Amino acid sequence: MTETKTIVITGCSSGIGAHCARALKTDGWRVFATVRKESDLAALEADGIEALVMDYTRPDTIETLVETVGARTGGRIHALFNNGAYGQPGAVEDLATDVLREQFETNFFGWHELTRRVIPFMRAQGYGRIVNCSSILGLLPYRFRGAYTASKYALEGLTVTLRMELQGSGIEVSLIEPGPIDSRFTANALAKIHEHIDLEGSAHAEEYRRQLRRLDGTGGVNRHKLGPEAVYKVLVHALTAPRPKPHYLVTTPAKQGAFFKRLLPAALFYRLMRRLD
Repeated sequence: MTETKTIVITGCSSGIGAHCARALKTDGWRVFATVRKESDLAALEADGIEALVMDYTRPDTIETLVETVGARTGGRIHALFNNGAYGQPGAVEDLATDVLREQFETNFFGWHELTRRVIPFMRAQGYGRIVNCSSILGLLPYRFRGAYTASKYALEGLTVTLRMELQGSGIEVSLIEPGPIDSRFTANALAKIHEHIDLEGSAHAEEYRRQLRRLDGTGGVNRHKLGPEAVYKVLVHALTAPRPKPHYLVTTPAKQGAFFKRLLPAALFYRLMRRLD
Protein backbone atom coordinates (compact mmCIF):
# COMPACT_ATOMS: atom_id res chain seq x y z
CA MET A 1 0.00 0.00 0.00
CA THR A 2 1.40 3.37 -1.05
CA GLU A 3 2.02 5.80 1.79
CA THR A 4 0.05 9.05 1.63
CA LYS A 5 2.52 11.88 1.38
CA THR A 6 2.23 14.82 3.75
CA ILE A 7 3.04 18.42 3.00
CA VAL A 8 3.12 21.62 5.03
CA ILE A 9 2.11 24.73 3.07
CA THR A 10 2.26 28.23 4.51
CA GLY A 11 0.31 31.34 3.59
CA CYS A 12 -2.91 29.54 2.68
CA SER A 13 -5.56 32.16 3.43
CA SER A 14 -5.69 33.14 -0.25
CA GLY A 15 -3.78 33.21 -3.52
CA ILE A 16 -1.03 30.72 -4.30
CA GLY A 17 -1.13 28.96 -0.94
CA ALA A 18 -4.90 28.46 -0.89
CA HIS A 19 -4.98 27.18 -4.45
CA CYS A 20 -2.05 24.79 -4.02
CA ALA A 21 -3.38 23.43 -0.72
CA ARG A 22 -6.72 22.52 -2.30
CA ALA A 23 -5.16 21.17 -5.50
CA LEU A 24 -2.73 18.93 -3.63
CA LYS A 25 -5.55 17.67 -1.42
CA THR A 26 -7.46 16.75 -4.57
CA ASP A 27 -4.36 15.00 -5.89
CA GLY A 28 -4.18 12.75 -2.82
CA TRP A 29 -1.73 14.54 -0.53
CA ARG A 30 -2.35 15.00 3.17
CA VAL A 31 -2.16 18.77 3.43
CA PHE A 32 -1.34 20.82 6.50
CA ALA A 33 -2.10 24.42 5.57
CA THR A 34 -1.15 27.39 7.72
CA VAL A 35 -2.76 30.79 8.13
CA ARG A 36 -1.99 33.70 10.43
CA LYS A 37 -5.58 34.34 11.53
CA GLU A 38 -7.95 31.88 13.15
CA SER A 39 -10.78 33.33 11.09
CA ASP A 40 -9.17 31.83 7.97
CA LEU A 41 -9.17 28.25 9.28
CA ALA A 42 -12.78 27.35 8.57
CA ALA A 43 -12.68 27.76 4.78
CA LEU A 44 -9.77 25.33 4.49
CA GLU A 45 -11.20 22.86 6.99
CA ALA A 46 -14.45 22.80 5.00
CA ASP A 47 -12.46 21.32 2.13
CA GLY A 48 -10.94 18.59 4.28
CA ILE A 49 -7.61 20.32 4.77
CA GLU A 50 -5.90 20.25 8.17
CA ALA A 51 -5.48 23.95 8.85
CA LEU A 52 -3.29 25.40 11.59
CA VAL A 53 -2.36 28.87 12.78
CA MET A 54 1.25 29.86 12.25
CA ASP A 55 2.93 33.25 12.01
CA TYR A 56 6.49 33.44 10.67
CA THR A 57 7.24 36.29 13.08
CA ARG A 58 6.32 34.15 16.11
CA PRO A 59 8.77 31.27 16.67
CA ASP A 60 6.43 29.68 19.23
CA THR A 61 3.79 29.14 16.55
CA ILE A 62 6.40 27.58 14.24
CA GLU A 63 7.47 25.19 16.98
CA THR A 64 3.86 24.26 17.76
CA LEU A 65 3.08 23.70 14.08
CA VAL A 66 5.94 21.27 13.55
CA GLU A 67 5.24 19.40 16.78
CA THR A 68 1.55 19.07 15.86
CA VAL A 69 2.21 17.84 12.33
CA GLY A 70 4.85 15.41 13.57
CA ALA A 71 2.50 14.02 16.18
CA ARG A 72 -0.39 13.60 13.74
CA THR A 73 1.72 11.88 11.07
CA GLY A 74 3.92 9.70 13.23
CA GLY A 75 6.92 11.85 12.37
CA ARG A 76 6.44 11.76 8.61
CA ILE A 77 6.77 15.11 6.80
CA HIS A 78 7.47 14.53 3.14
CA ALA A 79 7.39 18.08 1.84
CA LEU A 80 7.43 21.74 2.83
CA PHE A 81 6.23 24.61 0.65
CA ASN A 82 7.27 27.93 2.15
CA ASN A 83 4.94 30.46 0.57
CA GLY A 84 3.55 32.99 3.06
CA ALA A 85 5.00 36.45 2.48
CA TYR A 86 4.15 40.09 1.81
CA GLY A 87 5.72 42.97 -0.07
CA GLN A 88 6.59 46.30 1.59
CA PRO A 89 6.67 49.01 -1.09
CA GLY A 90 8.66 52.20 -0.70
CA ALA A 91 11.89 53.84 -1.77
CA VAL A 92 14.92 52.53 0.10
CA GLU A 93 15.59 55.95 1.65
CA ASP A 94 12.03 56.06 3.00
CA LEU A 95 12.19 52.66 4.73
CA ALA A 96 12.75 52.80 8.47
CA THR A 97 15.14 50.08 9.55
CA ASP A 98 12.44 48.51 11.72
CA VAL A 99 10.19 48.27 8.66
CA LEU A 100 12.94 46.52 6.72
CA ARG A 101 13.55 44.22 9.68
CA GLU A 102 9.83 43.35 9.79
CA GLN A 103 9.96 42.43 6.10
CA PHE A 104 12.84 40.04 6.74
CA GLU A 105 11.20 38.50 9.80
CA THR A 106 8.24 37.40 7.68
CA ASN A 107 9.89 36.68 4.33
CA PHE A 108 13.23 35.25 5.43
CA PHE A 109 13.97 34.49 9.08
CA GLY A 110 10.66 32.74 9.69
CA TRP A 111 11.15 30.58 6.61
CA HIS A 112 14.58 29.59 7.88
CA GLU A 113 13.21 28.69 11.32
CA LEU A 114 10.46 26.49 9.89
CA THR A 115 12.79 24.81 7.40
CA ARG A 116 15.36 23.97 10.09
CA ARG A 117 12.67 22.36 12.22
CA VAL A 118 11.36 20.24 9.35
CA ILE A 119 14.69 18.96 8.00
CA PRO A 120 15.30 16.47 10.90
CA PHE A 121 12.04 14.69 10.02
CA MET A 122 13.16 14.41 6.40
CA ARG A 123 16.62 13.21 7.35
CA ALA A 124 15.11 10.51 9.57
CA GLN A 125 12.97 9.18 6.72
CA GLY A 126 15.73 9.63 4.11
CA TYR A 127 13.56 11.67 1.82
CA GLY A 128 12.01 15.11 1.48
CA ARG A 129 11.18 18.04 -0.76
CA ILE A 130 11.60 21.68 0.25
CA VAL A 131 10.18 24.27 -2.14
CA ASN A 132 10.51 27.99 -1.47
CA CYS A 133 8.26 30.40 -3.32
CA SER A 134 10.64 33.23 -4.10
CA SER A 135 9.98 35.83 -6.83
CA ILE A 136 11.51 37.10 -10.01
CA LEU A 137 12.46 40.00 -7.73
CA GLY A 138 14.84 37.59 -6.05
CA LEU A 139 16.83 37.76 -9.28
CA LEU A 140 16.10 41.25 -10.61
CA PRO A 141 15.99 44.68 -8.92
CA TYR A 142 12.82 46.75 -9.08
CA ARG A 143 12.34 50.36 -8.05
CA PHE A 144 10.31 51.02 -4.90
CA ARG A 145 10.36 47.32 -3.98
CA GLY A 146 13.73 47.35 -2.22
CA ALA A 147 12.57 45.69 1.01
CA TYR A 148 10.81 42.82 -0.74
CA THR A 149 13.59 42.44 -3.31
CA ALA A 150 16.25 42.32 -0.58
CA SER A 151 14.35 39.62 1.33
CA LYS A 152 14.00 37.51 -1.81
CA TYR A 153 17.63 37.98 -2.84
CA ALA A 154 18.58 36.70 0.62
CA LEU A 155 16.18 33.78 0.26
CA GLU A 156 17.68 32.83 -3.10
CA GLY A 157 21.19 32.70 -1.66
CA LEU A 158 20.20 30.72 1.40
CA THR A 159 18.09 28.26 -0.58
CA VAL A 160 20.64 27.38 -3.26
CA THR A 161 23.26 26.94 -0.53
CA LEU A 162 20.92 24.62 1.36
CA ARG A 163 20.30 22.68 -1.85
CA MET A 164 24.04 22.06 -2.28
CA GLU A 165 24.52 21.11 1.35
CA LEU A 166 21.68 18.56 1.24
CA GLN A 167 22.82 16.78 -1.91
CA GLY A 168 23.06 13.07 -1.23
CA SER A 169 20.69 13.21 1.74
CA GLY A 170 17.56 12.39 -0.27
CA ILE A 171 16.21 15.89 0.40
CA GLU A 172 15.68 18.02 -2.72
CA VAL A 173 15.38 21.81 -2.60
CA SER A 174 13.87 24.08 -5.25
CA LEU A 175 12.91 27.71 -5.80
CA ILE A 176 9.82 28.95 -7.60
CA GLU A 177 10.27 32.46 -9.02
CA PRO A 178 6.93 33.88 -10.19
CA GLY A 179 6.26 37.14 -11.89
CA PRO A 180 2.78 38.71 -11.53
CA ILE A 181 0.24 36.25 -10.08
CA ASP A 182 -3.39 37.01 -9.30
CA SER A 183 -3.68 37.15 -5.49
CA ARG A 184 -4.18 39.52 -2.55
CA PHE A 185 -0.50 40.40 -2.69
CA THR A 186 -1.12 43.82 -4.27
CA ALA A 187 -3.88 44.69 -1.81
CA ASN A 188 -1.61 43.80 1.10
CA ALA A 189 1.19 45.90 -0.39
CA LEU A 190 -1.17 48.86 -0.68
CA ALA A 191 -1.97 48.60 3.01
CA LYS A 192 1.72 48.39 3.92
CA ILE A 193 2.74 51.46 1.94
CA HIS A 194 0.08 53.53 3.72
CA GLU A 195 1.11 52.08 7.08
CA HIS A 196 4.84 52.68 6.90
CA ILE A 197 5.71 55.31 4.27
CA ASP A 198 5.37 59.11 4.54
CA LEU A 199 3.90 59.42 1.07
CA GLU A 200 3.53 63.20 0.88
CA GLY A 201 6.64 64.11 2.86
CA SER A 202 8.95 62.07 0.65
CA ALA A 203 11.16 63.32 -2.16
CA HIS A 204 9.38 60.62 -4.19
CA ALA A 205 5.86 61.93 -3.49
CA GLU A 206 4.95 62.34 -7.17
CA GLU A 207 6.19 58.85 -8.01
CA TYR A 208 4.27 57.43 -5.06
CA ARG A 209 1.04 58.91 -6.41
CA ARG A 210 1.64 57.07 -9.68
CA GLN A 211 2.54 53.89 -7.81
CA LEU A 212 -0.64 54.10 -5.74
CA ARG A 213 -2.75 54.26 -8.88
CA ARG A 214 -1.04 51.08 -10.01
CA LEU A 215 -1.55 49.34 -6.67
CA ASP A 216 -5.20 50.30 -6.25
CA GLY A 217 -6.11 49.07 -9.72
CA THR A 218 -6.86 52.44 -11.33
CA GLY A 219 -3.62 52.55 -13.30
CA GLY A 220 -4.28 49.72 -15.74
CA VAL A 221 -4.32 45.92 -15.75
CA ASN A 222 -1.22 43.76 -16.08
CA ARG A 223 -2.02 41.58 -19.07
CA HIS A 224 0.79 39.18 -18.18
CA LYS A 225 -0.67 38.27 -14.78
CA LEU A 226 -1.48 34.58 -14.40
CA GLY A 227 -3.59 32.65 -11.92
CA PRO A 228 -2.11 30.59 -9.07
CA GLU A 229 -2.57 27.43 -11.12
CA ALA A 230 0.57 28.46 -13.04
CA VAL A 231 2.56 28.13 -9.82
CA TYR A 232 0.86 24.86 -8.95
CA LYS A 233 1.99 23.33 -12.23
CA VAL A 234 5.67 23.81 -11.43
CA LEU A 235 5.17 23.00 -7.74
CA VAL A 236 3.96 19.53 -8.70
CA HIS A 237 7.12 19.00 -10.73
CA ALA A 238 9.31 20.18 -7.85
CA LEU A 239 7.50 17.81 -5.48
CA THR A 240 7.37 14.69 -7.66
CA ALA A 241 10.06 14.74 -10.37
CA PRO A 242 13.01 12.39 -9.83
CA ARG A 243 15.33 15.33 -10.51
CA PRO A 244 13.58 18.57 -9.60
CA LYS A 245 15.03 21.79 -10.96
CA PRO A 246 16.77 24.31 -8.70
CA HIS A 247 14.78 27.18 -10.30
CA TYR A 248 11.29 27.41 -11.77
CA LEU A 249 10.45 30.70 -13.50
CA VAL A 250 6.72 31.42 -13.84
CA THR A 251 5.06 34.02 -16.15
CA THR A 252 6.39 35.63 -19.31
CA PRO A 253 7.81 38.76 -17.56
CA ALA A 254 9.82 36.57 -15.18
CA LYS A 255 11.30 34.51 -18.01
CA GLN A 256 12.04 37.57 -20.12
CA GLY A 257 13.64 39.41 -17.21
CA ALA A 258 15.94 36.53 -16.36
CA PHE A 259 16.88 36.15 -20.03
CA PHE A 260 17.76 39.82 -20.47
CA LYS A 261 19.79 39.85 -17.26
CA ARG A 262 21.96 37.07 -18.67
CA LEU A 263 22.16 38.62 -22.14
CA LEU A 264 22.62 42.36 -21.64
CA PRO A 265 25.56 44.32 -20.24
CA ALA A 266 24.86 45.36 -16.65
CA ALA A 267 24.57 49.10 -17.33
CA LEU A 268 22.10 48.55 -20.16
CA PHE A 269 20.09 46.02 -18.18
CA TYR A 270 19.70 48.32 -15.15
CA ARG A 271 18.75 51.19 -17.43
CA LEU A 272 16.04 49.00 -18.91
CA MET A 273 14.80 48.01 -15.46
CA ARG A 274 14.70 51.67 -14.45
CA ARG A 275 12.08 52.32 -17.11
CA LEU A 276 9.68 49.64 -15.94
CA ASP A 277 6.55 50.57 -13.98
